[in-house]
Amino acid sequence: MVFRHTVVAALAALGLVATSFAAPAEAASRPSGCTVPVIGPVCAPQTAVLDGKQLLRAKFAALVGEKTSRTALGNLLAAAKTDLTAGPWSVTSKKQVPPSGDKHDYLSLAPYWWPTTQPTAENPWGCPFVQRDGQRNPIVDEITDHAYRGRAFAAIYRLALAWYYTGDARYAQRAALDLRTWFLDEATKMNPNMNFAQGIPCKVDGRGIGIIEFSYTLSQVVDATAILATGAPGWTKSDEAGMTGWYTQFLDWLRTSKNGTDEAKAQNNHGSFYDMLVAALALGTGQRDLAAAVARDAGPNRIAPQIEADGLQPQETSRTRSWHYSTFNLVALTRLAQIGEHVGVDLWHYTAPSGATLFAAVDFLIPSATQGQSAWPYPELDFRPYAALDVLHAAADAGDRAARTALPRVPVEPGGDLYPVRPAAEQLDDIATS
Repeated sequence: MVFRHTVVAALAALGLVATSFAAPAEAASRPSGCTVPVIGPVCAPQTAVLDGKQLLRAKFAALVGEKTSRTALGNLLAAAKTDLTAGPWSVTSKKQVPPSGDKHDYLSLAPYWWPTTQPTAENPWGCPFVQRDGQRNPIVDEITDHAYRGRAFAAIYRLALAWYYTGDARYAQRAALDLRTWFLDEATKMNPNMNFAQGIPCKVDGRGIGIIEFSYTLSQVVDATAILATGAPGWTKSDEAGMTGWYTQFLDWLRTSKNGTDEAKAQNNHGSFYDMLVAALALGTGQRDLAAAVARDAGPNRIAPQIEADGLQPQETSRTRSWHYSTFNLVALTRLAQIGEHVGVDLWHYTAPSGATLFAAVDFLIPSATQGQSAWPYPELDFRPYAALDVLHAAADAGDRAARTALPRVPVEPGGDLYPVRPAAEQLDDIATS
């Protein structure tokens, strides 16, 4: 009770009304360093995907004991506590050397490609390789960059959020260590390119298709650094400038390299994730006009060709993992719609000439998300209904009544529903190791 009174008093001092969880305009515009005792940061971060004001409201809701926010925060902190002692991770830890000869370059193999012969001394890979859609070759995990990227970026995101909600300096300091190790320190940093992502042995060193390995996870890192910029202990202006520089160089590579321009042409989830990543990096580096242009063009360039009037995504339902890829594509598109909200672009209400909308694509998932695989008449090797949970949350927040009504009937992912405290879609059915 004493703590609750302390919180309420602090909120009142900041001009906040605790019972409405409203974030004041002045708090949202305050510079870095806006922290108070017990509570920690009280500014709305200038995030690219997440709504900073929504984070601030969730923080105050959790502080005064609102059940949904408190439960979600507890689940987030349970995961973040393990991040305090994990890592840090680096691309330079791998045993293999990329074709460039520089271990600072990211390296990975195409997951669904398999050898056709037994490896020998003369043919160590067992070439030629052939594709088996949806079947992950375990050999790709012998190169650690992909797995380490996943662990590092997820940890950075959770740790930054944990610091924001608790004010506990340990979370911020560990996030800073992980960021510096992967992106900034001379001995361990990653070069800002993906020239050698998803290569195929004896065929190609790297492909544009490999950029999806950073997909939404790098946009989460962009949000994490924005959160730390609200005054995290140990996070310096030099760190912030270094990350902005890395983002800027990587964005330039995405927009000018052959791999990047190849990926931009993709007409399925790869194109959606490319646009989302470009828009997030643009907004995170202050290029608001570019972010707005990407979001605006996503209506005719992504939603119109990818979604039918009833919400079916034919290029995703044709896959052996059709449920996964249908939800996965909507992770990209709903996150891009959230970026659009920050720059005055309303993708949620864009209607294609066919009548297709983003809301329709989300609603198309509701029967299967609530009833199970029997309601999904398309191929799926590993059906997980909770894969749709976050995109339904995002659509509900944007005004989709059908999605909001369905949410209580969708199974919650392992680890609990974290959306109330990190309100943007994630890939909940991670198939990276399946």
